[in-house]
Amino acid sequence: MYAIIETGGKQLKVETGESIFVEKIEGEPGDEVVFDKVVLVSDATTKVGTPYVDGAKVTCKVEKQGKEKKVVIFKYKQKKGSTRRKQGHRQPYTKLTVESIEA
Repeated sequence: MYAIIETGGKQLKVETGESIFVEKIEGEPGDEVVFDKVVLVSDATTKVGTPYVDGAKVTCKVEKQGKEKKVVIFKYKQKKGSTRRKQGHRQPYTKLTVESIEA
């Protein structure tokens, strides 16, 4: 059984027992998060939402909060010595474990 959920402006395919990384969600490790924006649920039959499946929800447990590896942004103008800029960014994420899928 799997489901497609919507979180952080993205759609993710999830299965029970699977670990997923999503955009940062508030919560401490051990907390429970419920997603009710379920786009599709598939087991013996497939239910497709318009836009979401009624009564479907995915329950997840927060494993940890963290930041991804640093992405370096380096901008410069060719043949100009003074126009160099270096900037870094680390995107925060939440690691979740899918506990159950209810349709």
